[in-house]
Amino acid sequence: MADGPVPLTEDEIVIALDGVPGWRREGDEISRTYSIRYHGGVAMIVHVADVERLISHHADIDLRWGKIRFAITTHDVGHKLTAADFDLAQRIDAIAAAHGAEPVN
Repeated sequence: MADGPVPLTEDEIVIALDGVPGWRREGDEISRTYSIRYHGGVAMIVHVADVERLISHHADIDLRWGKIRFAITTHDVGHKLTAADFDLAQRIDAIAAAHGAEPVN
């Protein structure tokens, strides 16, 4: 059994992407942008950060006026995609819904 995260194969990544509709793959990261008012975005970041701390996995977050973007990859395995990335994406989707953030396509 592996001691840490294991990069997914290309086939596993395709399957995992089906489980996170709206997330886009860009090389070895997945990302999604939401529309949300600035201060709502700040609150959403705090909520996401609390969850990230608990699961020991973190997204790169870019907050702009009226939108927020999350980009996820696993830094510990050379910036490759792992199951943890897709788990975090699902958690971010749930948090976004709770904060009234709307996906930007």
